Amino acid sequence: MSRRTSRPAGSGARSARASAGADPGPTGPESPCPCGLPATYADCCGRYHSGAAAAPTCEALMRSRYAAFVVRDAAYLLRTWHPDTRPPGVDFDPAMRWTGLEILETTDGSAFHSAGTVTFRARYTDGGRPDALHEKSRFVRHEGAWVYAAAVFVD
Repeated sequence: MSRRTSRPAGSGARSARASAGADPGPTGPESPCPCGLPATYADCCGRYHSGAAAAPTCEALMRSRYAAFVVRDAAYLLRTWHPDTRPPGVDFDPAMRWTGLEILETTDGSAFHSAGTVTFRARYTDGGRPDALHEKSRFVRHEGAWVYAAAVFVD
């Protein structure tokens, strides 16, 4: 599997090139949310991306970060990345298209926790070839909000 690019949780070890005007696909406010929940983008992850709300759980943050990779929202990805592990920028590989997210397991990560994990499988195509990323990501609260801290494992 290609490990070079734009990853849903955001491994600091991997990034890709952003392309100005890159086509993020047909995601608009009334489109189905890319995160896979049965809601429109505007009513689901779009409200987190716009800053209208903060993700209330680790899973909601993971889903919104995946959706941010789909729509290529680098500002949101950086804003939701812990400052200790945040890279200077987020780049996107124009050959990659994220095609689906499956949440496999969550631990903690609710309003009653200060940390949690989300294990997920994110499907994508790279130059038209299908592949998947399997990762367990750690999230923590920073200044009251959930942020991505690090990948616990990547398969």
